[in-house]
Amino acid sequence: MTLALLLAVPALVAPASPEPAAILLAAPESPVETLFRQGRDLRYAQRWYQAAQAYRSLIREFPGSSRVPDARYWLASSLEQDQRWDEAAEAYTEFLAKHPDQRLLGKEARLNRVRCWGVRQWDSPGAQAGLAGALSDDREEVRIAAALQLAKRRDGRAVPVLQAGLRADASSEACRLALQAMGVQPQAAGPAQGRFLVIRVKERAKAEALTVRLTLGLARAVGGYLSDEQLRQARRKGVDLERLMDQAINSPKGTELFSLDDGKSTVTVTVE
Repeated sequence: MTLALLLAVPALVAPASPEPAAILLAAPESPVETLFRQGRDLRYAQRWYQAAQAYRSLIREFPGSSRVPDARYWLASSLEQDQRWDEAAEAYTEFLAKHPDQRLLGKEARLNRVRCWGVRQWDSPGAQAGLAGALSDDREEVRIAAALQLAKRRDGRAVPVLQAGLRADASSEACRLALQAMGVQPQAAGPAQGRFLVIRVKERAKAEALTVRLTLGLARAVGGYLSDEQLRQARRKGVDLERLMDQAINSPKGTELFSLDDGKSTVTVTVE
């Protein structure tokens, strides 16, 4: 019995082997991850200049790292946030040239570069040339963004892209307003643009208003919702019911075209 106990003692007092998880937790951070984390933390702290330096160090010291594409993008973004517009535009260009496979960040880089060029277009021929080149980008949103920037200088090269942008739901209003600011008549695509006339009829005796949506092609039908007194009011106010479609096409969404009240009900027509 005593011998068995003596033989068991070494097993009882031998140090336990470390768990694999403990080894992993103790592993030091790689230099490339340290630099990438530093750049991220500096960006979060809005220390843009220092963040850019961290990303530059990563790109220079570890050119083969998988972190390099992200580092190039965030370098450009940090320069943009630091309002170093020319450097930022160049950094975005370098990112796009060296990492064409980065589709999501590539789209953001193109749009951000357009914004940088837009700030500098009054003072930099290179920025003007960049915006002009972006008018033929293969992404519609980039073409429109460049045209909207050029429109601020009333650059006629923007007009064809802005006219085409009227057909894009996300940018139609911005393109329309830009064309009008340039003194150019928007060439609307008509009812297919997704605009409606919204007629709201609120009768005095009823709590809820009646809401009717008409495509622009049916704009003349608005008169059918007006009483005789409201029609007379419309004529006195100069409301041209025959030209409602044209007015709606050339007005920003949310515009109230007219409101008429005959004492029994109020009819309001807006563009939506």
